Amino acid sequence: MSQMRIGRINEEIQKELSALIRTLKDPRVQNTMISITSVDTTGDLRYSKIFISVLEKDRSKEVIKGLKSAGGFLRREIGNRLKLRYTPELIFVEDDSITQGAKMYALLSSLKVREDEDEESDNP
Repeated sequence: MSQMRIGRINEEIQKELSALIRTLKDPRVQNTMISITSVDTTGDLRYSKIFISVLEKDRSKEVIKGLKSAGGFLRREIGNRLKLRYTPELIFVEDDSITQGAKMYALLSSLKVREDEDEESDNP
């Protein structure tokens, strides 16, 4: 299947899931800031890996469990809204790319400070 079509399907799944998650009544999912950072669907449209970022990191495991329990409902709604031949099975995964990016930024910032200190010590 064309990569452009898979990309469009990923975008549509992300958009629809963002709207659907706000309607869930599960207390593990309600009152929590959840963002879908990306969606990765297989070429045969059987599986979609949904990367979730949760503002409150201590609640992320509960949120993932809540989303997994609502997976059947979410899949059915996605199927009704997108009209695909196959509605992919939704696999929710915690996305830690934001945390990893913050760590990398801190490391790079500390390197820059050290380089500046080295340059100042070289010049008398």
